[in-house]
Amino acid sequence: MDESYTLDTIRFNQLVSKTVWGALRGLETFSQLVYRHNNQLLINKTYIEDSPRFSHRGLLIDTSRHFMPLSILLRNLDAMAFNKLNVFHWHIVDDNSFPFVSRTYPSLSEKGAYNKETHVYKEQDVETLLEYARLRGIRVIVEFDTPGHTLSWGKGVKDLVIDCRTINREYSGLSLKGGGVLQVTHPSTYQFLRNFFKEVTDRFPDEYIHIGGDEVSTECWQKSTPSSVSNSNENLYDYYMNKFSKIITNLNKKYIVWQEVYEENLRLQPNTIVQVWKGWAQPDDLIRQIVEQGTRVISSNAWYLDLISYKKDWIDYYNYDPTKYIFNVTQQKLVVGGEACIWAEYVDETNLLSRTWPRASAVAERLWSPKEVQNIDDANVRFNALRCLLKERGIPAHPINGPDYCETFVLSPIQTPLFQVANRISYASVNSVTYLLIFISLLIFLIVLTQKGNICLRKNNL
Repeated sequence: MDESYTLDTIRFNQLVSKTVWGALRGLETFSQLVYRHNNQLLINKTYIEDSPRFSHRGLLIDTSRHFMPLSILLRNLDAMAFNKLNVFHWHIVDDNSFPFVSRTYPSLSEKGAYNKETHVYKEQDVETLLEYARLRGIRVIVEFDTPGHTLSWGKGVKDLVIDCRTINREYSGLSLKGGGVLQVTHPSTYQFLRNFFKEVTDRFPDEYIHIGGDEVSTECWQKSTPSSVSNSNENLYDYYMNKFSKIITNLNKKYIVWQEVYEENLRLQPNTIVQVWKGWAQPDDLIRQIVEQGTRVISSNAWYLDLISYKKDWIDYYNYDPTKYIFNVTQQKLVVGGEACIWAEYVDETNLLSRTWPRASAVAERLWSPKEVQNIDDANVRFNALRCLLKERGIPAHPINGPDYCETFVLSPIQTPLFQVANRISYASVNSVTYLLIFISLLIFLIVLTQKGNICLRKNNL
């Protein structure tokens, strides 16, 4: 996806891009050049040649621990587009609930969701989200985490999952390894995986799927599996991941895994991407080790936004650079990007947007801007302005720098039909006259550019 563009508001008033995705990013930049002064809308004169530093700039949202209504996910996609993020990592199911409605195995959500009627993502919901994201230049990479984190799967499919709570007496709702693991020695498990992931890969068009692999309770296998099956529980881990990854490959998908798959020296396909999420004391060591082996990396270890502290934590997010201690240029290119993560133990639809934004904006700028852009004072001014802009656009972005104010309050959004999505009307929230005027000015600007032949929008597929 080529997201580069050139924007000139000094001489030619033109936006030039090779692709529609670059044009989207350029229009977003243009919208942030518009400001209000003495009841007038003004535009900063500037010339910008811009392109992202990293190709993968994502946000993970967990919709299992707390269900997130579709309307909230769509508003979050708007916020991602405002910040030029281009990957929605949808951690759609987990131990706690299975909200994905499957055509092949409807019992998974019927018995595994919190509520099979209200707390599920039906086929039309998924299609709506995918198209809504595509129109904003956002890829959707879905994650079905296995073989651990699968307790909810077992409610709908008999003999698929070992309930580790009956083995690990210390299990609690926040335990990392105490939920469920797949029955990896049963042939029926792999037939289920072939059938289910055939449906998943058909319904989610991105070339990548996230298959998890983290926090696996190998002790649970050890205590529940006959010793004759395997010499060690670790061998079962490798046996499963190798067999399952081949199923995904045969479905013509590439895959992403969590870092444990690499740490346990499990077999990886050549195009595997490893997502690093832990190792806060020395996070760069693991990233460096992985790229030295020629494997690509997504960094998330410094960007867990669900962890709240009473300070300006956005500065820590902004200062972190996943390539800081990688000095080989070829190896630096193996870091394809990063993702901020919102895990939902204490997040639901009431605080998802406010906890995410504008803290995720610091991650977005780090992943887009050149490495040399590091001045905190300059960033502070931009993020304060961006927070107020997000509020104007209906995103309840919370304060990040202590006492301050914005001219506009976040009120109940005015629902204005702007987009036709998947044969249904979806809505973009507009809650201020200013933003509506900016939107109209963008349309006029685009029409003028098109008439002058100064912008090239080519039809591309994500």
